[in-house]
Amino acid sequence: MNKHKEQLIAVVGVSEDATKYGHKIFADLLEHGYAVVGINHKGGTVLGTHLFASLRDLPEKPSLVIIVVPPASAVSVLETCVQLGIPQVWMQPGSESQAAREYAEKNDLQLTTNACFMTTEGVW
Repeated sequence: MNKHKEQLIAVVGVSEDATKYGHKIFADLLEHGYAVVGINHKGGTVLGTHLFASLRDLPEKPSLVIIVVPPASAVSVLETCVQLGIPQVWMQPGSESQAAREYAEKNDLQLTTNACFMTTEGVW
């Protein structure tokens, strides 16, 4: 397990609200030693870690993007991934939509859906 532990992971949809999955995923990846950066369109700080407002603002291109945003926002995240050349995307349950799956397929993204990254990686 933990095949992604050595890769830089960007979590899009990090929340300050500790009850939201965007917060829980980010917190637990940090706690388990993953190289992780957080994205929240408002920026800010969570758990003492600077959040970037966009994937475009990252100083280094991540190997994997985990999407934890509502389905209506997911396609725009995928568009940014295509523009930045980030081929591997994981859509957490609740972020998925048919439009996002179709966009990913048309643009040759390596998209994982219908599975929680955290349980698949053995973090939870």
